[in-house]
Amino acid sequence: MSASLFRAGRPHRRRSGAALAAAALLTTLAACSSASGEATASSDDAPSGASTGTPAEEVRLGYFANVTHAPALVGLANGTFEEELGDTTLTTQVFNAGPSAIEALNAGAIDATFIGPNPAINGFIQSQGESLRIVSGSTSGGAQFIVQPEINGPEDLVGTNLASPQLGGTQDVALRTWLTEQGLDNSISGGGDVTITPTENAQTLQLFQDGQIQGAWVPEPWASRLVVDAGGKVLVDEKDLWEDGQFLTTHLIVSADFLAEHPQTVEALIRGELAAIDWINTHPDEAPALVNAEIEAETSKPLSDAVLARAFEGVTFTYDPLADTLEQLLADGVTAGTTQEASLDGIYDLRLLNKILTEAGKDPVSAAGLGQE
Repeated sequence: MSASLFRAGRPHRRRSGAALAAAALLTTLAACSSASGEATASSDDAPSGASTGTPAEEVRLGYFANVTHAPALVGLANGTFEEELGDTTLTTQVFNAGPSAIEALNAGAIDATFIGPNPAINGFIQSQGESLRIVSGSTSGGAQFIVQPEINGPEDLVGTNLASPQLGGTQDVALRTWLTEQGLDNSISGGGDVTITPTENAQTLQLFQDGQIQGAWVPEPWASRLVVDAGGKVLVDEKDLWEDGQFLTTHLIVSADFLAEHPQTVEALIRGELAAIDWINTHPDEAPALVNAEIEAETSKPLSDAVLARAFEGVTFTYDPLADTLEQLLADGVTAGTTQEASLDGIYDLRLLNKILTEAGKDPVSAAGLGQE
């Protein structure tokens, strides 16, 4: 396995490997608990590369076919994951939103996934800190609240129907928190000043075009599709709610058990991701087209040039997990009613990431006191 941080991707190609069946998924958000029957890993177990554990025969990776998951899409298309994984077989599963991915992780259907922060927080809390660890950042930015043209402010939202990708997902939490801050009652059980219906992104677009919903808080490229393809407008750009416009949209998490048993494989995943992030940031003219090709392969429909250009404007790809934002995201989840107040101590294990960064002469990133670094 290469000791270098970044590696140029091979010519674009699709990866092989059958998609996983999301079998035995837990049926409710509150049921997020670690897979039973195996010892769980504590935050003190050191993933020390070749000195502990063994490489896995297979790693099952989840991701979304979104622009906010571009590092995953590019890592798959350019083969950087497979190159770093060597003899370990890579299989993948595509999800629409984070809570479903957490259910798959906790049910043992996948080993790692790119995901938004609030589902990761929920999974960690519901498993009493045993189920998962955040091992790297991925994406900052790229989420907006898009509404019908006639809506000009919070007061116009009373009595409306809104959508988010999934109950307890990062955009769902952002929407519910913002509405509450505007004095608009909403509830995860229904009722209130507005109705929020968790809806798959593609269906959200159709419902918005048909006028059956008046707005949606969604990640890219869906925010741009609602604007460009459906004539919506931005009511809230989430970057305006965060200091310096930086907020966590996607990071890489792994099963705590998998991390303890196969640190070499997790390190290889991180190296593959960092190579993909570097490629995106050093190939700004080529990256959108490559990501679009991957989205088309998964959804059977490419994004228009206008949607693609707009979607990439609002995102930043970085290995920094922006750990100092996680406590606020937890507080937002509590406000939204999708999360219970609890400690996040131990949710990060950034030691493998910082090992790679240190080897490359780069500054390590912080866990903000919430885990190993």
